[in-house]
Amino acid sequence: MSTFDAVELIRTKRDGGRLQDAAIDWLIRNYTDGVVSDEQMSAMAMAIFFRGLDGTELSRWTNAMIATGERMDFSSLSRPTVDKHSTGGVGDKITLPLAPLVAACGAAVPQLSGRGLGHTGGTLDKLEAIPGWRASLSNAEMLDQLESVGAVICAAGSGLAPADKKLYALRDVTATVESIPMISASIMSKKIAEGTASLVLDVKTGSGAFMKTYADSKSLAETMVGIGTDAGVNTVALITDMDAPLGRTAGNGLEVAESVEVLAGGGPADVVELTLALAAEMLACAHIDADPAAVLASGRAMDTWKAMIRAQGGDPNAPLPTARHTEVVAAEADGYLSGLDAMAVGLAAWRLGAGRAKQGDPVQAAAGVTWHASVGEWVRAGQPLFTLHTDTAERIERAREALVGAARIEDAPAARRPIVLERISVG
Repeated sequence: MSTFDAVELIRTKRDGGRLQDAAIDWLIRNYTDGVVSDEQMSAMAMAIFFRGLDGTELSRWTNAMIATGERMDFSSLSRPTVDKHSTGGVGDKITLPLAPLVAACGAAVPQLSGRGLGHTGGTLDKLEAIPGWRASLSNAEMLDQLESVGAVICAAGSGLAPADKKLYALRDVTATVESIPMISASIMSKKIAEGTASLVLDVKTGSGAFMKTYADSKSLAETMVGIGTDAGVNTVALITDMDAPLGRTAGNGLEVAESVEVLAGGGPADVVELTLALAAEMLACAHIDADPAAVLASGRAMDTWKAMIRAQGGDPNAPLPTARHTEVVAAEADGYLSGLDAMAVGLAAWRLGAGRAKQGDPVQAAAGVTWHASVGEWVRAGQPLFTLHTDTAERIERAREALVGAARIEDAPAARRPIVLERISVG
């Protein structure tokens, strides 16, 4: 590998220049190995934050991150592989019903997931509310489960794009997390290294999303679709609404229970709608001719869910944990619920113990928020609007504070905007 001067590379990007392919390879490898210092990579991250990366630079940056670790190989499977990634939101439990549904339609769904941080929940935290369920699997266990069950939701191994873990920690403490090129490279390096043939991206937009504006969400979606396509992964994205939280619950065990309702043929309409929309995209990418709504109604997705949970040591029939303390927040007026602030609900759930402030903090399996009306529904003064759940009673007051003004109640009904706002693909 050629040798470069880190200071010269920083200067090049700072001044708006383009980084050579070999320079990017050298920089990422040597930062991962500790040759390039945190101070130098911090300066580069800030230069990229302001100057960006063009399409060629970004593809090379992503590939260089992938090259620091292993790439998984699912070519031995008898099923076509397809994965989904969400940029995260409040009440976003879609992976839980979606993975078994798409598997029940004939695909293999290798869903490598993460843990929550801040106001957005983590899929692994949710599933760990199920007694006995384990997140960590070996590559051999993953392959066996994908072949026999069709779906696996587990933790990503440390061998996938180790450069990303180191670089993300650096960005987190240098105010460079919001860089669209670096967000895109972070997400796509792990997804491409994961080895799936097709990928559907759920890019959230709105108050409860990482990207608050539609323009930023669309830019992120287009950038990630471009990276995936360049890498030979069949990639599409849906931009979806996160002004209001999804479903009726935010919190780990609460969201598992709601997901099981969906698999049983019920559940909130918005969760069902988005699950089916993403399933249709995933099946199209995998060239599988199946009707996900019919498969959901047949009960086959529920069977796959139970098999998936059992395969990872969990008991799908065991009761989920319940909080030691609950408190109801009542509606203050008659009227239509015209808005529900997703960020406020997520913050309340976090304060109740459903989320963590920093990596490694414990979470409460039973903590969270239930809301008893969806946007557009009529509510009466005094009726329960929220129920707060926690094992720690002293957390309730600050959670209530987070919900002040979160629900807008008005005289006239206001329709919620569509769940799926736009589809992004190449060509």
